[in-house]
Amino acid sequence: MAVSSYRYQSRVGDGELRDRLVQLAREKPRFGYRRLQILLRRSGEVANHKRVYRVYRDAGLCLRRKKRKHCTRVGAPLRQHTAANQEWALDFVHDVLSAGRTIRVLSVVDAFTRECLALEVDTSFAGRRVTRVLDEIVVRRGKPQSIRCDNGPELTSRHFLAWGLDQQIELVHIQPGKPTQNAQVESFHGKLREECLRVSWFRNLFDARRKIADWRKDY
Repeated sequence: MAVSSYRYQSRVGDGELRDRLVQLAREKPRFGYRRLQILLRRSGEVANHKRVYRVYRDAGLCLRRKKRKHCTRVGAPLRQHTAANQEWALDFVHDVLSAGRTIRVLSVVDAFTRECLALEVDTSFAGRRVTRVLDEIVVRRGKPQSIRCDNGPELTSRHFLAWGLDQQIELVHIQPGKPTQNAQVESFHGKLREECLRVSWFRNLFDARRKIADWRKDY
């Protein structure tokens, strides 16, 4: 680096810009430097965003952002079951079509009988789609006492949690990174992958639904 560059000091005075930023920050105390720069432009003042940030930082106007608090899950050990419908295990497994598009398979398994209650196939699942599948199972089989699942966005959404409260079903979320706490459905997924997904070639979504439905009946 050249000595002239190292020792360079800006000849442009920052006093007016500093005073203006402080004034705007007092009017909008939760605005960051980018939003304050927009206010400067609206008032006809033009300033480079790097200069605005430098003056903004030197004036001590930087905001303290609150660190996002993540939901912590307490360990949920497997329970001993003595009858059907005491607990259902729910999870997703992934595969791809011949065109390379990813599909998801929603699996619902009875933890006591190990019966596969549903294998729903689609390209994506929202919380409402999951509860619609569960409602169909409840109509023909009755409600479970609890449902064990992971912490995916569709399984921790407000809609899914509200559905559990309305149905008076306990939602047991396992700890992140602990798939053994949902061992029943993980064991089932091993059979599903070995006997169906790895030996099948899905031309499209409808072909995948048909072949997976046929395998479920055979299982």
